[in-house]
Amino acid sequence: QVQLVESGGGLVQPGGSLRLSCAASGRTMNIYPLGWFRQAPGKEREIVGTVNFKGTTHHADSVKGRFSISRDNTKNTVYLQMNSLKPEDTAVYYCAAASNKPFGPAYPVPSMDVWGKGTLVTVSS
Repeated sequence: QVQLVESGGGLVQPGGSLRLSCAASGRTMNIYPLGWFRQAPGKEREIVGTVNFKGTTHHADSVKGRFSISRDNTKNTVYLQMNSLKPEDTAVYYCAAASNKPFGPAYPVPSMDVWGKGTLVTVSS
């Protein structure tokens, strides 16, 4: 059974940066699409970015040019580099995997079936 564990969340000032990590255990995830999603208070969960097994990425329009998703298959880990953070980026960030879609695409965003518990990112002065 694969498990995903996020880390790297915290409090950051507007304009600052954070790097989230998500480590997979229990099974190698090298051939499956991975993604980051977020859910702000009172809002529905939304896609942030996805990456396929080759490293091809897709990012939501709201974060393009500021956030970057990447993966290190040697470490079974996916990352989210977040720059120029805004208060509206405040949310719980979730890592996810499409473990039933080997060699699947980053876009269209595949249905994810494995989820981490999330890490809170707060952007505030």
